[in-house]
Parts: sequence; structure tokens; C-alpha cells
Amino acid sequence: MKIIKSVFTFSIVLLLISCLGFSKKEEVSKSTYTPTKETKVAYFASGCFWCVEAIFESVAGVEEAVSGYAGGFTKNPTYESIGTGKTGHAEAVAVYYNPEKVSFETLVKVFFGSHDPTTVNGQKPDYGTQYRSIAFYENSKEKGIIENTISKLNKEVYNGKIATEVTKLSKFYEAEEYHQDFEKRNPNQGYVKAVSVPRLNKFKKRFPYLLKKGNR
Repeated sequence: MKIIKSVFTFSIVLLLISCLGFSKKEEVSKSTYTPTKETKVAYFASGCFWCVEAIFESVAGVEEAVSGYAGGFTKNPTYESIGTGKTGHAEAVAVYYNPEKVSFETLVKVFFGSHDPTTVNGQKPDYGTQYRSIAFYENSKEKGIIENTISKLNKEVYNGKIATEVTKLSKFYEAEEYHQDFEKRNPNQGYVKAVSVPRLNKFKKRFPYLLKKGNR
């Protein structure tokens, strides 16, 4: 009985500090953002999108990052439906950036430098296909940059163990409003304090030269 109780308690703790454990439905408006003619968009998935969004928004040249869903086969996915792992989608982020200030190649560097690309279907403490690592491309140039980066990292760092998918983007679905800027708006939320902020700070420490002035 004690063993069952301990397992139950441990499961509840994991849920409370997991990206999937959040069920708040309050709608909060994201600050108005209008892309310019020069703005480009890159798409990445590397675990909980609360973390990924905050990381990319700290990078100089990035104008906005939007949490959403991509890489799946169902239409109009929701937070609840992708949480089942049956939609094929991953939690992803659309990164709006100024190519005159930051290159796609640098964003790929941020992507690989801010998570463990060797983990299959997850980033600690979140596991499942919805948390898998994916670098999306929209043209052959972007695909080449991603593949060249993987080849180099596999040789120099990861010994051929990178599990990141390289996938052509077919459709990006913006996530529910309450997920946008989640880390910024919920600094005292359990998962944010235990996972998101430490992951962001680890990235900042590793790449201080890539950060916006206010994030250094």
C-alpha cells in the first residue's frame, strides 16, 4: 500500500512540473506584433514550447516567437489533442526574425544549442512524440543549413547520435492564446520555475553574445 501511495504521489509531482500538467484556460492577449516586409519566419520544435519561445525571444534579431503545433497529420490540433500523442504534431515555435540582424544559420545554432538533440521523443521532464526534436525547413537552402549543422555536430559533438527530425513545414497552427508568452507572464508557476527559467538561463550563459541587450 505504501508503495502504491508513493508511486501515486510521485506521478502527481511529475504532472505538476510538466508542460502537459497545465490546464488553465484564461485568454490573455499577446502584445500586438506586425511583421515587416523584411521579416522571415523559422520553425522549430524542441520540447515544451513555453521554454523554446522564451529562448528564441531572448535572441538579438528575433522580433517575435509564437507557440504552436506542427509536424502532424490532423487538422486544427489543440493542446489537449496533441497531449494524447495521437495527432502527430509536436509543440513548436514560429520564430519571426530580421535576416539583416540574425541569420537562419544562427537560429539553427540556437536550436541545437538550447536542447539535447539526441533524446528521442522528449526533453526532460517531458516525454512523448509531442515533445520531439524537429528542425523545419521551407526551402532547399534552409534544409541544407540544417543538414550541414547536423553533420558537423554528429562528427564533433554527438558521435552520430542526433535524433532531430528534418522536416519540410506543411502547416503551423498557432497555439491557444494562454500559451503565448507563458514564461514571461507566469514567472512563479511551478514548471516555469523548475524547468523553463533554468533552461533559459543555461542558454544565456552559453551564448551571451547572441542575446538582446536587455537579456544579457
